[in-house]
Amino acid sequence: MKEPALPVRIRRLAEQDAPAVACLEAQCLSMPWSERAFADLAKDGNSIGLVAEWERRVVGFASLTGLSGEGEVNNVATDPAFRCRGVAGALLEELFRQGGEMGISDFTLEVRAGNAAAIHLYERLGFQSAGIRPRFYEKPVEDAMIMWRRSKPTIPTSF
Repeated sequence: MKEPALPVRIRRLAEQDAPAVACLEAQCLSMPWSERAFADLAKDGNSIGLVAEWERRVVGFASLTGLSGEGEVNNVATDPAFRCRGVAGALLEELFRQGGEMGISDFTLEVRAGNAAAIHLYERLGFQSAGIRPRFYEKPVEDAMIMWRRSKPTIPTSF
């Protein structure tokens, strides 16, 4: 049974969050970013880093880098004890809102092809599969599914 949505506070990543976010990502991902990378992200004007807090504890994180009206979702991580409670969805919705304020209209990400739960979440949020990057991930080696959430359907052009 799915747990009820968790009342979390979503806020911008601050430099002092870097140790907690790096620790969380190390729990969740096989190739986590360093503390320094998160501290740098907090200062990057082309990126958005968000944390989800529950009772002053960081339980989720998501980030986005914007370029020319497109946003790449770099990473999404939720503390394993808080999964399936709406944390990742809340983080992503806020990324889309803040990204829109930056002029971003289309969002992309890569997800492990075998991560059915994440793929389901992304599809529920409007992402569609756009291809596969073979052997993209390491530890373990796995294909990545490329997904896009576009504000308008793309129309192929001929040359």
